[in-house]
Amino acid sequence: MDWGTLHTFIGGVNKHSTSIGKVWITVIFIFRVMILVVAAQEVWGDEQEDFVCNTLQPGCRNVCYDHFFPVSHIRLWALQLIFVSTPALLVAMHVAYYRQEAARKFRRGEKRNEFKDLEDIKKQKVRIEGALWWTYTSSIFFRIIFEASFMYVFYFLYNGYHLPWVLKCGVDPCPNLVDCFISRPTEKTVFTIFMISASVICMLLNVAELCYLLLKSTVAPTLIADLSVADQRSGMLSVFYFAIPVGSGLGYIAGSKVKDVAGDWHWALRVTPGLGVVAVLLLFHP
Repeated sequence: MDWGTLHTFIGGVNKHSTSIGKVWITVIFIFRVMILVVAAQEVWGDEQEDFVCNTLQPGCRNVCYDHFFPVSHIRLWALQLIFVSTPALLVAMHVAYYRQEAARKFRRGEKRNEFKDLEDIKKQKVRIEGALWWTYTSSIFFRIIFEASFMYVFYFLYNGYHLPWVLKCGVDPCPNLVDCFISRPTEKTVFTIFMISASVICMLLNVAELCYLLLKSTVAPTLIADLSVADQRSGMLSVFYFAIPVGSGLGYIAGSKVKDVAGDWHWALRVTPGLGVVAVLLLFHP
């Protein structure tokens, strides 16, 4: 796979992204693509070769390996990165269409006052508004769906994110229940958790960017700007946008703690809305 082409492609879309989108691009290439290219092959290079079972039955080791690892981690991560990056193609196509239309109108003399020449059209940063707003938000939505889907696929295929030291296998043609051993299971577990954590961070950034775009299109920022003193306006808006991802994360943490205490996940859904009501009431506290 030519990761350089992927970087060039997404880097072009990055010029028209929000600040949160630029952070997402950075996390994608530093903590996922580079780690996958540099370290993944070293960790999983001996994946099938050093998979050992305590039996000499022909075919047993291969069948057990295929049973526990139906898809290679490296290939699944590469497929995940491709799917997650593909929605950016929608934005790139939309921007290319906008520039083509602008160039066509410029040649017909309709936009002579807006652009100096055709090169000026190519260099112009396209604002995320109108139809492009819908395309951009749709691409973020699909990113979130793909991230969550692949995280579930990982958990479903490998029965969690932890690789055990010993695997019990009784699949034919194994004569009985045999023990199989993975090479460097602890290192692979740490690597797997790191990649899953990077996926979670990317998904939270996507949620934050989606909330930012949705709220930016509503009246909330306008009300804050109107009700704030000029010197405090920037600070209040920064706190407003920062509270969106932080509040979402704290909601998950609070729900998890409530579930642990109550012993039933339903209580998380009963308690966390109450915390939201308290937060709303605090807004009206003098």
